[in-house]
Amino acid sequence: MNGVTVDAELQVVRGPSALGGGWRRFFELLYLISVTEFKKTYFGTVLGYVWSLARPLIMYAVLLFVFTQIFRIGSGVTNYPVMLLFNIVLFSFFQEATTLAVTSVVGQEPIVRKTQFPRLVIPMATVLTAAFNLGMNMIAVAIFMLAFGVTPVTTWLLFPVILVVLFVLTATLSLLLSSLYVRFRDVAIIWTVAATTLFYATPILYPFEPGIVPERFHDILLVNPLTILFVQARHWIIDPSAPNAVELAGGWWELLPAATIFGLICFLGVWIFNREAPRVAEEL
Repeated sequence: MNGVTVDAELQVVRGPSALGGGWRRFFELLYLISVTEFKKTYFGTVLGYVWSLARPLIMYAVLLFVFTQIFRIGSGVTNYPVMLLFNIVLFSFFQEATTLAVTSVVGQEPIVRKTQFPRLVIPMATVLTAAFNLGMNMIAVAIFMLAFGVTPVTTWLLFPVILVVLFVLTATLSLLLSSLYVRFRDVAIIWTVAATTLFYATPILYPFEPGIVPERFHDILLVNPLTILFVQARHWIIDPSAPNAVELAGGWWELLPAATIFGLICFLGVWIFNREAPRVAEEL
């Protein structure tokens, strides 16, 4: 117009970030969605929140019978019933959170398309909801432990360390899986198989000790970060006489592969999710 030429340079407009709206809004939405999902899970059921404990207990009863009456792996293990329940409850949190997180972002497509909605809330809400279930279950586990005569020791005070490490691993892996699923829908099927494999590759049903775990699989299982976590949890909480992770590994340096994998998962989970968050709406 009027002989004036305007050169307009087209620029790429990125979508809302993983943390759009700031930290305060993020935590408010995270708490609101997590509590809502937790209540909705058991809404309308006869037993209500009892199902939160009933599901791992049913699995526990079956596995306890199989591994004490048929295979008898746990017959000579100190406090095996307590160890089994404790491990199942911890792993159930990991499996539930990561499995639900895989499809969480895609499943919330209408919300994802909202401007300035922090995408990080969606997978983290599934983790926090699973953490609510874990909290309820751990109360029952504590009562069960005392009823079976497990003596409280000072190392029980270190249990929050186990929970924090497990939560960080679960959360960052959930971020990684949920962001990859947006582009690759095969991730849901792959993770279902991988989670089942991890259940048996982690010392949940059996103690990680010589004579029970074949020597040829010893180093392979030690690569799994969950193995280190569950071995240390057993030493601190269930049986102080059981060897700790360093003793079973043969030294601190033998824990480096598992620590490296843990760090890699944490880094990739945060980095990839943060990179993909602005593009989620385009991919759906």
